[in-house]
Amino acid sequence: MSYKVYINGEYFDKENATVNVYDHGLLYGDGVFEGMRSYNGKVFRMEQHMDRLWFSAKAIALKIPGTKEEMAQAVNQTLAINNLKDAYIRLVITRGVGPLGISPVRCPHPQVIIITDNITMYPQKCYDEGLEIVTASTIRTSPAAFSPRVKSLNYLNNIMAKLEGLNAGCDEALMLNHKGEICECTGDNIFLVRNGIIYTPPTDAGILEGITRGAVIDLAHQNGISLQEVPQTRHDVYISDECFLTGSAAEVIPVVKVDGREIGTGKPGPITKKLITLFREMIS
Repeated sequence: MSYKVYINGEYFDKENATVNVYDHGLLYGDGVFEGMRSYNGKVFRMEQHMDRLWFSAKAIALKIPGTKEEMAQAVNQTLAINNLKDAYIRLVITRGVGPLGISPVRCPHPQVIIITDNITMYPQKCYDEGLEIVTASTIRTSPAAFSPRVKSLNYLNNIMAKLEGLNAGCDEALMLNHKGEICECTGDNIFLVRNGIIYTPPTDAGILEGITRGAVIDLAHQNGISLQEVPQTRHDVYISDECFLTGSAAEVIPVVKVDGREIGTGKPGPITKKLITLFREMIS
């Protein structure tokens, strides 16, 4: 099916949805985006996604046209036009068209793109049996260089780490930060479980503050599961009882092997399974 794509207030068939080759989002990765999910016609945590989009844009001095409410309305309208209830949404804000050269001040009109489509991140077998991942040699961008909390269009750091994972026969790769601590995977946040306690890297480890990550933290607190946001190393990964990842596309998915080493029993653990169930109940 050919879905309609929203570009600056107009809708285009997927095959005809194009951008100007002088758009600085294309030329330099200058822009921000959000990846969202809708369930039964409702966008999951829309308000949090809009807040993060605006924070990301403000961090790179990019003024988003319109208001958060108008943007949310455009997202919902795009879903409705495409008759999508359960979908993946990619909301992109580019710096806009400008002359060659990296100066952002010469791009007067930011561009808004909304794509709605179906997505299957992993087959059901991965949720039932768990993923195998490896640690990438490519480290996460240092917060001293550019804040990883900005969800920018420049994803080469993640792509290179992803390529390492794929070359090792894995769908995901774990990235360390500049201090050698575990940070996050190329598209997902990471959680460890040890002795019934969940551990996840804190914001200052250089992670993106995932929306699904926040939902899982809330679910843990609401259901009496102890959770700590503390720095962790690969040693902590290897001795964990359980490991799982979270992301808008992946939702909550178990990891059973890291760098060829089995995590716990080598099968999805009870806390991971419980959180998968709680998350699915929440989105339903």
